[in-house]
Amino acid sequence: MSPPQSPNSSMTESRDQVGPLAPASHRIYVENEQGINSMSVSSMELAKKKCRRRCIKCCSCCGITTVIIVVIIIILAFTVFKVKKPTIRMNSIKFDALSYLTSISADISIKNPNAVSFKFNRATTSLIYDDPVIVEVLTPSANARARRTFRMIVNVTVLADKLSGIPRLASDLMAGELPMRMSTSINGRVKILSIKKSVGIQMNCSMVVVLQTQDVKDMDCKRKISL
Repeated sequence: MSPPQSPNSSMTESRDQVGPLAPASHRIYVENEQGINSMSVSSMELAKKKCRRRCIKCCSCCGITTVIIVVIIIILAFTVFKVKKPTIRMNSIKFDALSYLTSISADISIKNPNAVSFKFNRATTSLIYDDPVIVEVLTPSANARARRTFRMIVNVTVLADKLSGIPRLASDLMAGELPMRMSTSINGRVKILSIKKSVGIQMNCSMVVVLQTQDVKDMDCKRKISL
């Protein structure tokens, strides 16, 4: 028969039979304040670098666009929008001499080669015989459209008493020829964008009028265009 066990020994055995605690299923990481601050600084620096890159790209695009626009404006200024000199031409001139007056009709054309219109004030046409001005007429202001030719008819009427006081008239009448000159002066402007350019046109034509046929011969025109 086994000896009786004491209560203390049973309690000791029950404590010895208790198993070890199960391992923890989660680990807890604790970061100090210095680690958090370093992560914040790194993210801020990265955001600043990204923003700086975007600014550089934006400035580069704006700079390239500005350069392209300036180059295009310069090219247009020296090609399409460059102010070119208009030209003037005496197409024909007719004389109709009567007993007390002489009627002269001049057909003049103005060619505008510019991409914009050429606006000019009243043109002045003078008829000169020997040296004095016999008669002077004004034509209305007009507008020569872009890349077009504007034609105007200048009618001049000369009274006989205007010629009678010229000393060489008698000899010219005997020769049957009257040497004359016609001068036309035009002042205007060409406006391209915000730039206005003044244009001055001067044409002087010398000719000989054959009295018997009332034709014109030996006509020679000299032109001067100023910008």
